[in-house]
Amino acid sequence: MSLVLVDVTDYLATVTLNRPEKMNALTRELCGELIAALRSVSARPDVRAIILTGAGRAFCAGADLRSLTTEGDALVASGKQIALLIRAAPQPVLAAVNGAAAGGGANLALACDYRVASEAAAIGQVFAKLGLGPDWGGSYFLPRLVGSSRALELLWSARMVPAAEAHTLGLFDRVVAAERLVTEARSLAAAWATFPPLALRRAKEAIYASAEATLADTLDHEIAMQHELFATPEAHARLDASLATRSR
Repeated sequence: MSLVLVDVTDYLATVTLNRPEKMNALTRELCGELIAALRSVSARPDVRAIILTGAGRAFCAGADLRSLTTEGDALVASGKQIALLIRAAPQPVLAAVNGAAAGGGANLALACDYRVASEAAAIGQVFAKLGLGPDWGGSYFLPRLVGSSRALELLWSARMVPAAEAHTLGLFDRVVAAERLVTEARSLAAAWATFPPLALRRAKEAIYASAEATLADTLDHEIAMQHELFATPEAHARLDASLATRSR
């Protein structure tokens, strides 16, 4: 049985963690399959958006405890590869958080560009319960999303944050009824997929580059980006169509 399922339909790739009986807990094998899946779909020109979700009642419970005791270093290293693959993907990557997202599973969701969650979902930095610190990018993503003091509270309390609160904090971008999660995620991803892929890619690159750049550097980046995009056939066609509409 595959530990990660991939479906590509109508320009959307859905990548599903598939250990539902273990709440999609992370093992070395699952991480290897996830890395391969992300590399594959992000390189496909027929994929314009990627949805990441979990099978069953959980998104991802974090590391499998048995695996953690025998191959913890490898699991942590896999988290680096996966987070960087998500950020480097030219497509938008949307997490459809269908249930619990804990530890590394929480930070797998935070690595994505956007998070839609079920009302039944919860997210938590549970590392302290095991005497561990954050991994899979948690110490990078958390303070950027919620600020340093709140990030520390979430780490020190090691609590699972319910969906409504997570939305208020900015950990989830949208919360919907459980039965609407798949439809909402696909609807959002499909809407993004209607735009020229290069425009989406350059916007993603610009936003993430700006986090480490000065205002002047960001403005220079935008100038270069727009110069490139102005020359594309897609931009010409859309600008002409917009002008034609206004002239009526």
